[in-house]
Amino acid sequence: MAAPIDLELKKAFSELQVKMIDTQQKVKMADLQIDQLIRVQKHAKLTHAEISCLPDNTRVYEGAGRMFILQSKEEINNQLMDKQKTADEKIKELEQKKSYLECSVKEAEDNIREMLLTRRTQ
Repeated sequence: MAAPIDLELKKAFSELQVKMIDTQQKVKMADLQIDQLIRVQKHAKLTHAEISCLPDNTRVYEGAGRMFILQSKEEINNQLMDKQKTADEKIKELEQKKSYLECSVKEAEDNIREMLLTRRTQ
């Protein structure tokens, strides 16, 4: 009778281990993406601050590959604000995904603990 219980626990632990490793990798990827998006956001804020200090008649160029395109100061500011907004939205999505992953791992751990407690009481 002890052998089937041990096999079941062993299987549950191996599944938890696989899930933990997978989740930890996903959490690390989410953290890296969040860090990168924060850098993009800071860059856009700094650029917006510098451009807003310029006089209105200043020529402003946007880098596009190996060339630069003349654009109005307003268009550049709009693009920078859009970058900030999209980065902020993506950061929120990644934070939600990260919290979901952490909750799922905690739930799996709790299930195994519960299984162990029921085995001990039997």
